[in-house]
Amino acid sequence: MRNPALQERRNRQILADLVRAYIETGEPVSSRAISKRYEETLSTATIRNVMADLEDGGLLYQPHTSAGRVPTAAAYRFFAQEIASQATLTIGDRDWIQREMGGAKTASEITERAGHVLAEVSNGLGIIVSPPLGRTVLEHARMWLLPDGRVVVVLISPGGNTRDKIVRPSRPFAQSELDATADFLNRHYSGWTLEAIRGDLLLKLATDREQYEGIIGNALTLWDPAMLGERQTSEVHVEGTAQIVGTPEFTNQARLRELLAAIEEKHRLVTVLNACIETPEPVHVQIGVKEISEAGDNLAIISAPYTRNDLVQGSLGVLGPTRMHYERAMTAVAYVAQLFSEALSKI
Repeated sequence: MRNPALQERRNRQILADLVRAYIETGEPVSSRAISKRYEETLSTATIRNVMADLEDGGLLYQPHTSAGRVPTAAAYRFFAQEIASQATLTIGDRDWIQREMGGAKTASEITERAGHVLAEVSNGLGIIVSPPLGRTVLEHARMWLLPDGRVVVVLISPGGNTRDKIVRPSRPFAQSELDATADFLNRHYSGWTLEAIRGDLLLKLATDREQYEGIIGNALTLWDPAMLGERQTSEVHVEGTAQIVGTPEFTNQARLRELLAAIEEKHRLVTVLNACIETPEPVHVQIGVKEISEAGDNLAIISAPYTRNDLVQGSLGVLGPTRMHYERAMTAVAYVAQLFSEALSKI
């Protein structure tokens, strides 16, 4: 249900102007400042009355009796959903983002550049949540036997990204068995995710154990998630910690310590960003992020899912102070997600 204080168009415009003014200055906004911005001629007395109604509706508060008003979380939420969501990417930002992300050849380069762009537009953190390793796509596998019986397993994914692990299997292997196992995986499962490969191997073994027991048994032994040290959690790339540390909202050292601890414990960031994948909006905005830390009241997160070959892989976004340029940040997040998806699908 819409807040009664927002029923009138005039009230909505005044609130939007006040939020913009506060984002720009960081200072409580007076009725006089709004009168200079408002498209129609209104007396400061009329604007003060509207601001009082908005305050009664929980959208503004007055830090001091003689001060102007400051937006609440509800005001930021209104602004993001009803005003900033209608914004379009500026030509300048579009060209800049294209230049920053252009030329990246590998997934790690694309991720680093996207994180930098997101941090810049939000004056906060740029975050990219990558899928768990089990969802990594296999292009080629190689295996080598070491003199002490351990096995080096090398997994190569599209774009040349590699993951290697030395494992100690439960039984000894000959190099010829390792070569046959790698050849089987490369012929039958190139382009599959690691978790899908393991699922299909188990299915084949269950339906025709006599035919598949040898080669598939070997593959499952060497493909065991515990053996490879596969984490079932997502990986997180974060850029811009120095920028968010320097914002006025975190001059309080206790709040800053809480925030830095939350950034270090990246699983909290994963939980919040991945929630956007379950929402219908192409760009998800959350004002107040208590899941991250007690300092989360002063934070906002803007996120979007990204895809690879039309399949959702993970999410990316920005975490910054609630006093954020939402129009720029929301349009940039959407465009970075688009370019990030296109770049991943090409490698």
